[in-house]
Amino acid sequence: MESLPQDVADLGYSRSVKGQNENAEKMKKTVKDKIQNTQLQKSMGLLDKLHEENDLFIQKTREELRICRQRMGLLSKQQESFAAEITREKEANNMAAVGRLQAASRCLNTELENERDLQSKITAILKQSQNTMWHIEIEKGKFEDVQKRSQEEAEARQKHLQAHAAQQLFREKKALEKAEKNQLLRARKSLHVQRELGMRHQRLVEDTQRNHKIAVKFLKASLGRIREKEKKEELESREHMKRRMDAVLALKSNITASRETLKKFQAWGQARTVLAKQKACAEKEAILSQGGDAFKHLFHQRKHQELEAQRRAFEEEQKLRKQEIVSKILKEEAEEENRKKKQHLPTKTKDRWTLRDKTWNYISDFCEEKTSAMTTNSLLENEMAICPKASCLQATTSNESMQGILGTVSAEEILAEPEIPGLWTEDYKTYQVPKEDMDRKPVGGTKMDKDILARTMERLRSGVVHKQVVSGREFKGRPFNSKPELIHFKDFDIGKVYKKKITLINASYTINYCKLVGVEESLRDFIHIDFDPPGPMSAGMSCEVLVTFKPMVNKDLEGNVSFLAQTGEFSVPLKCSTKKCCLSLDRELIDFGSYVVGETTSQIITLTNVGGLGTKFKFLLASESYDMNESQSDMKLSSLFTYEDKSIYDKVIPSFSEQQIEGNDSSPVDNQSQKESEKPYEEESTTDSPVTVVPSEEHPEITLGEVSDGEIGPFSSIKVPIIFTPVIPGEVQAKFKVMFKNSQCPTLYFRATGIAMDVPVWVPKPTVDLKICMYDRLYQDSILVHTRSKAALRLKFEVCKELRGHIELLPETGYIQALSSYSVQLKFLPRLSLAEDAGKYFDKDSRVLEAPMTIWVADQTRPVGFIVQAVVTTSDLEINPSQVHFGYCTIYEAIKTEINLTNHSLLPQEFGFVGVPKFMDIQPNDGFGTILPLETLNLDLIFQPTKAKEYNFELVCKSEINRCFKVSCQAVGVHPPLELSHYLIKFAATALYGTSVASLYVINSHTSMNKLTHALPSISSEDVTPVGPTSFEFLLPPNSPITISPTVGTVLPGKRCLVRVTFQPVLPHEVILKEALQNLKKKTEMFRKESTQRKEHWKPSLPMGRTHKDRQARTSIARTLEMKRQDSLSSTEYQAAQATLTRAFPGKFNKYVVPCVIASGDIKDRKPSEPLSFSPYNTLYLELWCPTVAPFIVVTSNKGKTVFNFGDIAVGHRSIKKVSIQNISPEDLVVKFSVLNPNGPFVLMNPSRKLCSGETHVLVLSFSPHESVLAQETLDVITKRGTLTLTLIGTGVASMITCSIEGSVLNMGYVLARESISTSFKLQNDSSLPIKFWVRLESLSSTRAKDRQQLPNFLTSTKQRTEVVGTQNHNGQSVFSITPVEGLMLPGKDQEFTVTFSPDHESLYFSDQLQVVLFEKKISHQILLQGAAREHMMFLEGGDPLDVPVESLAVIPVFDPEHREEAEELKPVLVTLNYVQFDTDVSAVPATRELQVGCIRTTQPTQKKTVEFSLDSIPWLQHKGFSIEPSRGSVERGQIKTINISWVPPADFDPNHPLMVSALLQLRGDIKETYKVIFVAHVVAGS
Repeated sequence: MESLPQDVADLGYSRSVKGQNENAEKMKKTVKDKIQNTQLQKSMGLLDKLHEENDLFIQKTREELRICRQRMGLLSKQQESFAAEITREKEANNMAAVGRLQAASRCLNTELENERDLQSKITAILKQSQNTMWHIEIEKGKFEDVQKRSQEEAEARQKHLQAHAAQQLFREKKALEKAEKNQLLRARKSLHVQRELGMRHQRLVEDTQRNHKIAVKFLKASLGRIREKEKKEELESREHMKRRMDAVLALKSNITASRETLKKFQAWGQARTVLAKQKACAEKEAILSQGGDAFKHLFHQRKHQELEAQRRAFEEEQKLRKQEIVSKILKEEAEEENRKKKQHLPTKTKDRWTLRDKTWNYISDFCEEKTSAMTTNSLLENEMAICPKASCLQATTSNESMQGILGTVSAEEILAEPEIPGLWTEDYKTYQVPKEDMDRKPVGGTKMDKDILARTMERLRSGVVHKQVVSGREFKGRPFNSKPELIHFKDFDIGKVYKKKITLINASYTINYCKLVGVEESLRDFIHIDFDPPGPMSAGMSCEVLVTFKPMVNKDLEGNVSFLAQTGEFSVPLKCSTKKCCLSLDRELIDFGSYVVGETTSQIITLTNVGGLGTKFKFLLASESYDMNESQSDMKLSSLFTYEDKSIYDKVIPSFSEQQIEGNDSSPVDNQSQKESEKPYEEESTTDSPVTVVPSEEHPEITLGEVSDGEIGPFSSIKVPIIFTPVIPGEVQAKFKVMFKNSQCPTLYFRATGIAMDVPVWVPKPTVDLKICMYDRLYQDSILVHTRSKAALRLKFEVCKELRGHIELLPETGYIQALSSYSVQLKFLPRLSLAEDAGKYFDKDSRVLEAPMTIWVADQTRPVGFIVQAVVTTSDLEINPSQVHFGYCTIYEAIKTEINLTNHSLLPQEFGFVGVPKFMDIQPNDGFGTILPLETLNLDLIFQPTKAKEYNFELVCKSEINRCFKVSCQAVGVHPPLELSHYLIKFAATALYGTSVASLYVINSHTSMNKLTHALPSISSEDVTPVGPTSFEFLLPPNSPITISPTVGTVLPGKRCLVRVTFQPVLPHEVILKEALQNLKKKTEMFRKESTQRKEHWKPSLPMGRTHKDRQARTSIARTLEMKRQDSLSSTEYQAAQATLTRAFPGKFNKYVVPCVIASGDIKDRKPSEPLSFSPYNTLYLELWCPTVAPFIVVTSNKGKTVFNFGDIAVGHRSIKKVSIQNISPEDLVVKFSVLNPNGPFVLMNPSRKLCSGETHVLVLSFSPHESVLAQETLDVITKRGTLTLTLIGTGVASMITCSIEGSVLNMGYVLARESISTSFKLQNDSSLPIKFWVRLESLSSTRAKDRQQLPNFLTSTKQRTEVVGTQNHNGQSVFSITPVEGLMLPGKDQEFTVTFSPDHESLYFSDQLQVVLFEKKISHQILLQGAAREHMMFLEGGDPLDVPVESLAVIPVFDPEHREEAEELKPVLVTLNYVQFDTDVSAVPATRELQVGCIRTTQPTQKKTVEFSLDSIPWLQHKGFSIEPSRGSVERGQIKTINISWVPPADFDPNHPLMVSALLQLRGDIKETYKVIFVAHVVAGS
């Protein structure tokens, strides 16, 4: 007992270990079992397969054995017949027949033996197969148990999988329900968010409208004030413009008069100049005739005149100074006496005077002898500023001479007038600035005032500048271009006035303005700008600016003229350069070449000065030194200009000539040359003093000529000779330099070289250049040899050994005469081996040949050499590819392929293809042309066969040197059995989404195999295609707007098939989608910007809670927009983008090539899955030219769609749609409409005849279906520019309503009076459109009062009664009511109706008719409503009617409770039974009737919950043949119990007398009711 627990524990442990081991073993067994099952299944499958094969083999073997036995039986019979015939023939002694029969019998015996052997073999094989079959069956029997077990395991696995699938389905249903709940919650949440957004949007709209009204009010007031201000400004501007026009007209007349006066002065000046020139020429001729030096005389005369002028100027200056001092004294005294009464001369201040005013003022002063100090001083200052160098001439002029000259001018010729009338009158008083104001502030204001003014101007200018944006592009750059770009005054003289005009051109996108800002501070004293702002200038317009330069200092000036445009500031660079020396040599190396010793030659080097300032120069050797500053006072140039004797007018007026007033008409260089010709030079000539020269040790062979120094003037050049006199044979070089007195001019260097030779024979062309030469072409040239020798010489011409096979000199030997020349003929014929033969003389890379030639002179050891130079190139033309295979080509088409023609030569070559066959064409230029060096041309070879055969030919290309290059071509001509009537179709310009149709025929002209009548279709030399039906198929390119109908067809011989090609261009889906995405992106960006602006606007004013709500709202809006962006492209955005692209479509032209494959046979004869064997070689090609243009008429409604779907419309009803079409072409169009089906449902109600440009017309279309059918028609809007097709679609739907009430009567049953009961029924909409319904009661009909005027229905027969409205309530309310009265039934949905029966008194004949009306017209259902009402809870139903269904008008008596039972016994119930008796022995069926006892359910409290009934006299009734079950019982509330009554005639029944029996039926409920049931029985004979 003590050891038991230990044993139990050991046993538990061992069991656990065993369990683990068993699990492991089970796992191993499971794997093994699976492997065994797999192997078993394989073995079973193999055995089944072997069993089937052996079974099949056994059956075949048995069949062969049976056939073999049949043959053996047949052979045995034949052998017996032959034996009989042999016996007969032997008897007939016909040995020939016997021999023949015996031979046949032997053959039969042989065959029989063979058959027996075959039978034995087949039998053995059959036995072996059967044995094998038995072994297989035995093996299968071994595996039956294992197979059953595996099947059971498979069934178990299948059950497990089914259970797992059921669980998975249950889990998925749970997940689906959860997802639906989540979706419902999200929908409710989104609906709530949308409602909040709607309310918020409504509030924003109200605020916007309120603010808009306020803004409009203020805007109207502002606009009124602005209009009044504009009117005032317009009146002021008109007055100002009128004043300006008057001033301009006055100025114009003054300018005309001034020009006429100046022309007179110029004519006088020219005449005096001519006289002075003639006088000078006469003096010069007179001095020369006397033998004197005319130049020296004229020079001394000019010097004398100059000294006289200086003396007179000095005297005049002294006088003027005295006058100035006196005038100042007088002026001071006059100012002290009476400052306000002093009158001034009508002159302008110095800075406001014009040149004309100054000139005429000066002349009038001299004429009137007014020499006041102020006038004289101002005039002298102005003239000194204008021409300082002419002051010396002015000083020599006395007052008397000036008066004498000007005295010739009459008073009538002085036509000067003031610009402003009254300015020159004596009463004119100029405004004098008070002294207090003058001393208040310094000129120009203080520094603070200047800073404030600068800042104000900068601010005003920044406000003036605006960005210029045109068509979305902002203008950036220079607003005005200047012509010329640089204002350059060259080589100016101090004191003279220079003028230039520049043109400013508006380079911006649109209208711009230009305003002068000014010049830089450093140029304001010298530059004056005359610019009249032209106002608004269109793009490309120009205006002129006059720039006047008055130099005061002799230095270079640079700066800018600044302008201000509407788009910003710009400036024109200005440069003023003084006179400078710009010297250069025409070359830096003088190469004299080779000269014989003792000869002398010279070459010229030119020193050129392109500047406006002259200087001294000196040519000397580079090794010598010279000081240009050591010059004496008497050194002078060899050529000087002289003054001419001119009058005082020519000295005073020259700066006012028309040439200098319009200074831009001539260039500065011409003006400067004219000034230099009129201005004297004061130079010093060189003296005879010795010049310091450093001795030179250079070669004396190269020396300078006579002219080696001197002075070079402006814009001139000097030629200096360089002399070469060779003394010693060899090369001679010398370096020279040119030095100048002007320190700013650098020293120029050049060198001279030459070769001194002692050989008398030379070649003037040491290098003979033959240019570019081709191989195997002969080139010739003539080489000229000269000699300086005075004796004849023998010459021998030698070619280097390497090139003797390519170059030849003829003759090889010759004699050259003394002091003459000799010509040698050079022949150059380069071979292809030139590169190997020439060796070092030929460069293979550059292909340049440099061959040295030698001329040997007799008795002279030194030869004369020259070089023959040439570039040798090939003449090859390469054609790639050299072989062309066109493949298979039909006779109705042409194949084009491309070849490349390459010129490997360095020379252009002409080429041409000659002997081209008729079926070939080479383009361009028919295969002729010129190919440039190293150029590759693309040539098109076009092959079009004329018949079916194999083509093998060559194309020959010849070059201009008659070289031939060949291209071998191969092709196969195909004659297809079918042909097209047109191979090219050119569609008319088709609008987008329009349609163009073209027709063609596929023709089968192959009707016979007679090759003499017509060419037979074939592929090359193969067999001819047979005559018969031939099929074709058009292979359309993918995504093309082409439709071909029919695509596949068959053409019988001699027939043709009509094919229609339709072109309907549309916009690609990708393009429309891209445009839609861009539009959506723009809208999203605009929404984000608006949200950001609202956020910035609302953020300061809204509280934190409101901001958080707005943030949530904006987040939901952004999510909503993002969701819309993903799924709204298929509707609104997509259609808007499509309409935009359609309107802006620029037009497009496409070409399509559609192959048509051909196959023999009829497509009807082939199987549905069997394709036709189309030949790839018998292929026709149809080319289509498809131009697409923008539509001329577009649909502006329905989002641009041309398909109008009226939807589902009830039969008999009408739907109207309005379509807006617009003419977007620039011309008026006449519109026509296609005819719609007159019997169809579509009608165009308002056609139009004309549509003007830009006009929109609204078409009214009607759809009225007559039957339930899908209708579709197309309406074409036809114009001369194209056709717009509108597709009309509509569906006629018949209204189908089904009612849940079987029959047409709804019986509400019994109900207590003054209580109600309700029931419901359903109407289901089985149609595809929503149906609107109305429910009507006949008792409430408008015709009810009229119908009641007729006779009561109870007075008419039952068959004639049509009244459906029975007893009604006494209170005037309808006893029946129904809800809903009207509504809309959606497609496929049902509508539930509730009928309530509410009687107010007892009656059994409550009735009414319910009508269901659809679309206010059609009555769908008529339901008869019936009901009965009792005062008490019980009722009896059944029996024959004993009264009419209309309440009596008689007064119903009211009984007291005591006599109530007696009154109730009087309620009769008639039950008639008809027993049908047949003549035959067939047993008749008892006559039956039913009575129903019911208990009405009520809500009123009653003592009794049930109704009891009992029928007395049951035995008596049974005796009369009646059987009643049950005769008594009870009925619960709301229940009905049936009393079944049957009758069989008793034995003593007389058929001639009906049986009538009565019994009492009592009902006990809340009261007691007694009914007298009268049973009437009849016997009726059956047929």
